[in-house]
Amino acid sequence: GAAMAHGHGPGRCRCCGEEAAERGAAWGLYLRIDRQRLQCLNERREGSGATVFRPWEERGDRSQFVESDDDEELLFNIPFTGSVKLKGVMVMGEEDGTHPAEMRLFRNVPHMSFDDTAKEPEQSFSLSRDPLGELEYPTKIARFSSVYHLSMHFPKNFGAETTKIFYIGLKGEWTEAHRHEVTICNYEASANPADHKLEQITPQTHFIS
Repeated sequence: GAAMAHGHGPGRCRCCGEEAAERGAAWGLYLRIDRQRLQCLNERREGSGATVFRPWEERGDRSQFVESDDDEELLFNIPFTGSVKLKGVMVMGEEDGTHPAEMRLFRNVPHMSFDDTAKEPEQSFSLSRDPLGELEYPTKIARFSSVYHLSMHFPKNFGAETTKIFYIGLKGEWTEAHRHEVTICNYEASANPADHKLEQITPQTHFIS
């Protein structure tokens, strides 16, 4: 019944169609990924890692997946086109040993390599097998409130030689990057004290989400 249209009268209870549409919209961060710079390390087929970031409604498409190559590890470097407040993650695999068993999230470390994963992640999760896309892993939002680059490391699976992932859902809010912030990053190696005074005077209404 998700495809049926419903009137939005005031005070009406939500029906399943609207909830499904809203839920799908919540998982829309895949639209905010800078696809040109998205990387998946140790993918067996080049470009396959990018296919797992797709609409929530298409999470059950088993024709699109990424499989690891040399061992069970996979590492995604995901740059966003703005600033993201990441609230939840979903990972779908098979009902077998190829399903990732652990996920480690790193914030704002562009071009991570497997060597870099030795450091402490912002958050790590023990994953359960989720072939149907029913499990959502909530992030510690305070740690993921201004993410312009997300790295996802899958160090191990449930015992198979390679890891397979069919869908990764990213849930949260996106804010457009302000041009002048980018300029400041590019041209000012050291912080300008005047900028900090400015921040204190400016009413911080734009931080309210």
